[in-house]
Amino acid sequence: MAELPGSVLFCCTQNALRSPMAEGILKMIHGKHVFVDSVGVRGGELDPFAVAAMDEIGIDISRHRPKTFDNLEDTSFDLIISMSPEAHHKALEMTRTMACEVEFWNTFDPSLIEGNREVRMEAYREVRDQLMRRIRQRFPAALVPAF
Repeated sequence: MAELPGSVLFCCTQNALRSPMAEGILKMIHGKHVFVDSVGVRGGELDPFAVAAMDEIGIDISRHRPKTFDNLEDTSFDLIISMSPEAHHKALEMTRTMACEVEFWNTFDPSLIEGNREVRMEAYREVRDQLMRRIRQRFPAALVPAF
């Protein structure tokens, strides 16, 4: 059976919705066993729809402060998961100076959806639920180390 990585970095374009959602989910599942952080290629503002979608499942990301690769305090990760092509390029650049695995999870940007609040929320829910499934599959609860 595979082991949990000691540290995971999620990255997307602005660290405003996809990577904070993934960070929140992994912290909920394995936060006591895995160091989790997230960044974006460019700075952005935390997306209120992402906050609302996560709040629906009991995960509070409202205190998340978006940051860029340049703002990373810790630059040593076992696994980097990129969620946009731009972020994937930056993640691969990090492998020049860091021995880590990189995975590309091409994830739709729900902020591109236009419409009323409910139409937009549904797009965010779909991304949240897709990330939940993918994270549970990639980091199953069965991998929690026994102490």
